[in-house]
Amino acid sequence: MNYTLTYVRFDYKIILDWISPGSSVLDLGCGDGTLLKLLATLKNVRGQGIEIDENAVRKCVAKGLNVFQQDIDTGLSEYADKSFSYVILNQSLQEVKNPDFVLQESIRVGKKVIVSFPNFAHYLARFSIFFRGKVPVTPALPYEWYNTPNLHFLSITDFQEYCKKRQIIIENHAFVTNNKKVKFFPNLRAEYGFFLLNKR
Repeated sequence: MNYTLTYVRFDYKIILDWISPGSSVLDLGCGDGTLLKLLATLKNVRGQGIEIDENAVRKCVAKGLNVFQQDIDTGLSEYADKSFSYVILNQSLQEVKNPDFVLQESIRVGKKVIVSFPNFAHYLARFSIFFRGKVPVTPALPYEWYNTPNLHFLSITDFQEYCKKRQIIIENHAFVTNNKKVKFFPNLRAEYGFFLLNKR
């Protein structure tokens, strides 16, 4: 399949823009491998993925990707320090049982880490809780309380404060709503946060 950036999802474009051509990438919670395939095709990366869902792993293998079935909550002990140029946690950090451990392992293994997650402090989520008294269901949070994969409900501000506490450097960031970048009041107005991290 020939990819052009015209047909690439907006969140993938942000990640593609941050990754250097020819680098090595570990995608944690890689799903069906769409992002990894894009990175291999458009950025010529040496990619590897980890995914817990067996059906998703099969789809990755069918795409010719190097993906292992594993629970990232168990850690990345098989990988040496700084063994990848980038570790990606795209919409997967909020779904793990121990995000602090997973993120620390990602920073150990990757020279840089890319994290993205839905912002639970977006104004639609706030309105849903305040006016309806119900767990929010929004375009960025499309699940009901009983079938959501999300275990942790963090905001952009929460994550920024976490990085400061853990002495993690935020090299770059992007805040997104409706496939457009948000510049002002992102914790209120952005549906998603994207962060490029390192720890020297």
